[in-house]
Amino acid sequence: MKLTVLGSGTGQPHATRGSSGYWVETNSGTLMLDCSASSLRRMAEYKLDWPNLDAIWISHFHLDHVGGVAPFLAATKHAEETKGRTKPLRIFGPTGTRNLLNAFNDANDYRLFKQLFPIEIEEIEELEKFEMLPGLEAVALSTPHTPESHAIHLRENDKVLVYTSDTGFTKTLGAFGKDADLFVAECSYLQDKPVEKHLELAEAIHIVRRADPKRAMLTHFYPDWDSVDFEKEVAKFSTGIEIIEANDGLQLSL
Repeated sequence: MKLTVLGSGTGQPHATRGSSGYWVETNSGTLMLDCSASSLRRMAEYKLDWPNLDAIWISHFHLDHVGGVAPFLAATKHAEETKGRTKPLRIFGPTGTRNLLNAFNDANDYRLFKQLFPIEIEEIEELEKFEMLPGLEAVALSTPHTPESHAIHLRENDKVLVYTSDTGFTKTLGAFGKDADLFVAECSYLQDKPVEKHLELAEAIHIVRRADPKRAMLTHFYPDWDSVDFEKEVAKFSTGIEIIEANDGLQLSL
């Protein structure tokens, strides 16, 4: 697997950090983990094969994570690059995903699902295994952020990628990501977080320690991080684990 960061920031406008989106290449196809509106521009900027995207994972319904799905479907419906496409686009998410996408569609009768290729929507159940792509096994874990929010655990052969998306503190995520090759965790704040349902650095590090992955990447940074020396702050916590700062355009191979 190979991961490209499309957006390492939040919903707040930022010059260099887009909203949440992660492009994952596997042996059997490509998928996006969350799809913000800014992700669409990044896909083109990084010359990714967006016309042939196989699947989208929606972690929860905040617009900085799902706001690009409807514009993407509008694009694939009309773009020259997708005129010859016949394989389905699969969209996975928690209960309510279908209603959300229908609401986007019905807002102006966009006919987003009347494409030249099938759109398949699958609502997942927590801790029930499902196949996102051939050979790519997935399982989701409910997280304390919104009623529908989930982390995702992806396994292809012997490689494991775990993406927490937005979450408050829970030790369960450590067990969920145990021994992952890459553990991608939100870290919205450095310290003194103003809300419970996000993570600050000490909490993110605690979860990373419990997961004990080969590598971890922290992401979903609010602009307060702009004046912070990431490596210096992370070095205050002795983990023995390589902890990477997410930046838009960063590529990591598992």
